[in-house]
Amino acid sequence: MSSPSPSQDAAASEASRSSPWPLVPLLLLFLALGDLRVEFQLLADRFTITSLVEALRTHPLAIAVLVAQPSLWRRYRTARRRQPRPQQP
Repeated sequence: MSSPSPSQDAAASEASRSSPWPLVPLLLLFLALGDLRVEFQLLADRFTITSLVEALRTHPLAIAVLVAQPSLWRRYRTARRRQPRPQQP
């Protein structure tokens, strides 16, 4: 198998830079909400402190992703802004 040429690497990195939405925070958000979907349904049906504590205890990664969302959005948006734009001929 051959490794990708430098021009292919540059084209792939340029395509990933030109994306208007940072996909990593968005993907993590959807995965966390999907993981907590049943817990949200149970809490909406009958809210108790015990069910809330159980949801927090059994899904720590999903909760951490939801709490970290503002920071992730700031980081990925500023990283995209710092990258130099190609000059127009």
